Parts: sequence; structure tokens; C-alpha cells
Amino acid sequence: MNMNKQPQNAVLIVVDVQNGFTPGGNLAVTDADTIIPKINQLADCFENVVLTQDWHPDNHISFEQNHSGKQPFETIELDYGPQVLWPKHCVQGTQDAEFHPNLNIPTAQLIIRKGFHAHIDSYSAFMEADHATMTGLTGYLKERGIDTVYVVGIATDFCVAWTALDAVKQGFKTLVVEDACKAIDLNGSLEHAWQTMQQQGVIRIQSTDLLSGR
Repeated sequence: MNMNKQPQNAVLIVVDVQNGFTPGGNLAVTDADTIIPKINQLADCFENVVLTQDWHPDNHISFEQNHSGKQPFETIELDYGPQVLWPKHCVQGTQDAEFHPNLNIPTAQLIIRKGFHAHIDSYSAFMEADHATMTGLTGYLKERGIDTVYVVGIATDFCVAWTALDAVKQGFKTLVVEDACKAIDLNGSLEHAWQTMQQQGVIRIQSTDLLSGR
């Protein structure tokens, strides 16, 4: 018996461990595949695991290819606020959108697909970028009696950070496992993300805090 399981009121949210965000993908984050064994190991500590999957239509508003004269990583203004333009990635049904083959979490109970509305981007597992359209994850977790959220995955400064910040807003105790995440770090975005997360009450931990004694 594994004595190190986290309690039933805790969940591990594994953010966007997909081909598109790992080396060889359309929006590859450097060395992002190196965290996958750690994420698999952490998942063994949890009764409750949720995966998120970026899942965009081809005409998604965040793709620079859909804005003439724009470059990747430029920021534009949309009706819900500033939007970074990304290279086309994680298009529905493509290999780029599939989970990385090394991700091995058969115990995951739920996959939240995000970014499937063509006109709204979605970084967070809880809420889309308009800060109004909910994914339904809050209700799912609360109905199951879960009050503590651990977040890992890609990328620390975008989808992980937005997920963690929204978890706090929705009333969950929220911890980010720093060494089980990888960042894009665009113009200082990583440092800014950690500052914002810690100001809002997100707890920064390391995988050893959960795996010690295993």
C-alpha cells in the first residue's frame, strides 16, 4: 500500500503535456519533455488527477496565421483585453494536440479541453480568457469534495499560472510544483507570473515535498 497518497480532498491538475508544447511541437517549450517522468511519479501520489488539453480550431483567434501582417508573439487587443499571438498549435485532431507519448497517467479521471471556442483564447483550466466563460472544472471539483489543487505542466508562466490564479479565485487552496513545470519565459513573463501567483496566495513547492519518503 502506498502510504504517501494525498488525501481525497486534493487533486493534481496536469496542464497541457502535449506534443505541441514539447520539443518538435509547433509551440515547443525548451526541455519541457524532461518534466514528464516527474509528473508521472507525482500522479501516483494522488487519488484524483485531471488533465488539460489545448484543443484549438484551425481558425483560432490566437494564431498569428489568422491575422495578416502580424508576427508570432506580438500582442494585439481583443474585446476581452490583450492577446499574445502564437504560432498555430494544438489544432483539434492533429498529432500536435495529442498528449505526449511519455505521459503515463492511466488513473486520470477527467480531461478538460480548452481553447475550443474560435474567438476566445483559454489558458486556464477553470475559465477562458474573457474571465467569464467557465469550463465547468470548478463545479466538478467542488461536487467531489475537493478543496486543494496542485498544478504541474506547461507552461509555468501561461497556462499553469492562469490555472493556479483561477483556482485561488474559485476558493481552492492552490500549490504549484515548480520543478514539475516548464516556462516559455517571454519578456520576463516567468518572474512576473511567480510574483503574481505568490501575491494572490499560490504556494510554491518542489516535487520532493510530495515525493520524500517514497
